[in-house]
Amino acid sequence: MVGPEPLARGGGFPNKPRPMTLTDYRNKRDFTKTPEPAGKPTPRGKPGALAFVVQQHQARQLHYDFRLELDGVLKSWAVPKGPSLDPRDKRLAVQVEDHPLEYGDFEGVISEGEYGGGTVMLWDRGTWTPADPDPAAAYKRGALKFRLDGQKLHGNWVLVRMGGKAGGERRENWLLIKERDAAAAPGGGAVTAKNPASVATGRSLDEIASDRDRVWAADRDERASDTPAAEDDAARAGPPAATPERRSEARENLAAQLSGVRKGAMPQAPRPQLATLVDRPPMGPEWLHEVKYDGYRLFARIERGRVRLLTRNDLDWTAKFPALAAALAELPVDQALIDGEIADFAPDGTTSFAGLQDKIATGRTGALVFCAFDLLHLDGWDLTGVALEDRKTVLSELIPPQARGLLRYSDHHAGGGSAFFRHACHLALEGVVSKRRDRPYRPGRSGDWLKVKCQNREEFAVIGFTDPAGSRKGLGALVLGYHDRQGKLHYAGRVGTGFGTDHLLDLRRRLDPLARREPPSSLPRGLSKTGVHWTEPKLVVETRFAGWTADRILRQPAFLGLREDKPAEEVVHEEAKPASAANPKAARQRARPATKAERQRSAEIAGVRLTHPDRVLYPEQGITKRDLANYYWTIRDWALPHLAQRPLSLARCPEGRDEACFFQKHVGSGAPEVLGRVKIAEKSRTDTYLVVENVAGLVALVQTGVLEIHPWGSTVKRLETPDRLTFDFDPDPGLPWSWITEAALALREALQGLGLESFAKTTGGKGLHVVVPLAPRLGWDEVRAFSRHVAEAVAARAPERYMTNPSKQARTGRIYIDYLRNSRCATAIGAYSPRARPGAPVARRCFGKRSNRRCGPTPSRCARCRSGWPVSRKIPGPKSARSARR
Repeated sequence: MVGPEPLARGGGFPNKPRPMTLTDYRNKRDFTKTPEPAGKPTPRGKPGALAFVVQQHQARQLHYDFRLELDGVLKSWAVPKGPSLDPRDKRLAVQVEDHPLEYGDFEGVISEGEYGGGTVMLWDRGTWTPADPDPAAAYKRGALKFRLDGQKLHGNWVLVRMGGKAGGERRENWLLIKERDAAAAPGGGAVTAKNPASVATGRSLDEIASDRDRVWAADRDERASDTPAAEDDAARAGPPAATPERRSEARENLAAQLSGVRKGAMPQAPRPQLATLVDRPPMGPEWLHEVKYDGYRLFARIERGRVRLLTRNDLDWTAKFPALAAALAELPVDQALIDGEIADFAPDGTTSFAGLQDKIATGRTGALVFCAFDLLHLDGWDLTGVALEDRKTVLSELIPPQARGLLRYSDHHAGGGSAFFRHACHLALEGVVSKRRDRPYRPGRSGDWLKVKCQNREEFAVIGFTDPAGSRKGLGALVLGYHDRQGKLHYAGRVGTGFGTDHLLDLRRRLDPLARREPPSSLPRGLSKTGVHWTEPKLVVETRFAGWTADRILRQPAFLGLREDKPAEEVVHEEAKPASAANPKAARQRARPATKAERQRSAEIAGVRLTHPDRVLYPEQGITKRDLANYYWTIRDWALPHLAQRPLSLARCPEGRDEACFFQKHVGSGAPEVLGRVKIAEKSRTDTYLVVENVAGLVALVQTGVLEIHPWGSTVKRLETPDRLTFDFDPDPGLPWSWITEAALALREALQGLGLESFAKTTGGKGLHVVVPLAPRLGWDEVRAFSRHVAEAVAARAPERYMTNPSKQARTGRIYIDYLRNSRCATAIGAYSPRARPGAPVARRCFGKRSNRRCGPTPSRCARCRSGWPVSRKIPGPKSARSARR
């Protein structure tokens, strides 16, 4: 088994890492040869908000250094992937040595060969407020909860200690997790990519490296130049092998932080959650898909080293699997309840029910595998109220995904259910089980767990048998039956193949005591009863079959094995339901005529069906989904030239503006088909973006809960050559509106001096955009460099009013001219898109007073705009949506 080494009986905790202090920081540096601050602890006398900083560090590998002021130093962690706004992301944070407070202001270059050599950017900074009145004690416990108030990161966070090694030194490993609150953004794991610039200077990492305006360098000796950077090593190290003590402590701390967790006793006789049979896998990113194993469902109940293995009907099978029980007893937990399946794995990765039964019958169970797929209880914490994905996160800490042996973690695939199912069937697996990632554990059968089978396989009750013929021993065939939903027993046919001699003799021995005179179920008319011995329906067998006849008799059934874990009364025939019928909210809308009641609950606009059209999106004005869809239909000729045929980032508020909203860049599998898609290569992978192609696409966005549309500055046909520049004027709160309009006019004059025409656009907020239509000839780097030059030139004319530094602290009394929206993958609010803000404001393309001519949707040049962009005196549609001014 891959994972932590078990503790020796009566032994201590080996390799316990110690926290790294400011002394470690000083020991790694010669301050006669480097101007880095030596620093000293400088505790603050007053409680409250403390400083935090996140520094992007390009050493041998890019990573982020997360630092919190505590006890007069910066407690520091290297986060290889950077922070994430998605609460589902548990980011590894490897603790490194404490740094002096002066280090939090550094941005520049550490020369090659120096300790930590590379480029450092101040990616974010601000204050943090501990949730615990004694943050030092919480830090020592390994569960530090806090609030961040930075320029990029906000809301509630938690650091949970895991323990273990990284690199060549002992370093504690933690998890950095965003808590679920208004600042959280499901799918917002790429916050670092969306906000790449320095909060101090507005520069990129490359610009800092090329400017070299602040360099730490020294002529180090040979010994020093060979010393690796702590943060760099930690960033490259990856998850370590942790000691059992640290892993157990981390799991308990992590479990305590999960939403829905509560203290509670571990149940003596747990009841399983069951899956509903459907005809195809469900669609959508909210589903996790697991392999369906061909084995026995078991609960592993661990309590103070004592293990009980229980079937779904509370039969104690511990004695059948002594090796498995011994392996579970070695897990570093006090109490745990694990849900899983025991199976017999073939070399090709498939599971064999017949092989499982044979090994159980002969007592050769030492090589059977327990596939753990859920964790219901851990050390006093009841996890059944926790979302599935979070339960599996804790389970993966208990049984690592890379483990091989008697205990294995049942991994999953998020989204892409159809492809996962096809692949499973291609590999000759039994099927897949699809589970809602955000739902608690609920015993019984529901639409939160769905199963899809690659083959027709089902359990049946044995209601009789026939005598053997020829050289056959035991019996000839089994007579099968099944219960309907009302509990009535029905005849299902006979199965006479798939048996070995041992099976035949064992079945006959079990069936003889169950003999009865009459059949336990009604029989089809004309069916021969000759030679049939009827039995009480107590035994359950599993069969594979080709299908059903018209009168509900099995076609070509074959015996697979005896099911000793299920009582016969639970053998109910399962008819595969459509996935949408099992869970209609998570499945695609089926193509069928709507009922009268459904028509009253839906509306069709531009050929797109809106469900819940009267759902209120803006409660202050009472604007509904229907209103917003009608708005887009009315202004389609003005909006589409700005929004169509471009990759989109979207702000979604499915329940309305005042409920949970989130920002989405990449498309999941459940987006409406009327929307286009475009695949775009990004830094480390290729992702899919949505594209609006016509007015139906705009209405489809309304149906999915989109309130804000943020298009790229290029079209899908010319992705790498933008056709517009956007300058965003973001003022310090309290500045008069006249300052903002004067700034826009100043930029327009500067652009006209370069031979470029521009137009203004309100943002639906406090600022303005100045947009420059371009011929799509230059690449993103050239366009960004040009926009930076123009912005800096305008700011240099009146530095007391304008700035290009994104730092909000330096923005007092000035307007920030943001040119960074002209970067690849960056976006700006689209013209005529509403905003997810009070008052339902709309971003709007402005028009000039010198021309009353209205441009149409075609790209003909008009007297004022010179660019083919359509303009209008007012925005049609709901009155409340026409408020496009500040």
